[in-house]
Amino acid sequence: MSEKDKYYLVKEKAVPEVLLKVIEAKRLLDSGKAVTVQEAAEQLGISRSSFYKYKDDIFPFHENSRGKTINIMFLLDDEPGLLSNVLNEIAKCRANILTIHQSIPIGGIASITMGMEMRPDTREINDIITAIEGIRGINSLKILGRE
Repeated sequence: MSEKDKYYLVKEKAVPEVLLKVIEAKRLLDSGKAVTVQEAAEQLGISRSSFYKYKDDIFPFHENSRGKTINIMFLLDDEPGLLSNVLNEIAKCRANILTIHQSIPIGGIASITMGMEMRPDTREINDIITAIEGIRGINSLKILGRE
């Protein structure tokens, strides 16, 4: 794989504002809220050249994950029903759980590795992550990758 073909997964707060505006411009064009690139760029305060420079290289994570398997790992407190709460949140987001591996809790903390299929009706991966992280007893969560 050449340097130009490498992919990185970064949190939104680490992405330069111009790249986020390019994503938004693409949404405006796709939704019909802007008819031309010039119109979308003006609405967002970026140049057309910035749009064209980055349009093929930046996209929301979920757009490239439909029909894919997302693997996550999270640490949670060893409390009855906590894993069930996580599974319920994932079910509400319409992701299909393919695999679950739970370690034996050590020091009151269990490690869970989970594979989920992202279907066409599944909510965005950001929504799923936010829902899981919002559960009391979840200590950390990482996206391990996708297949």
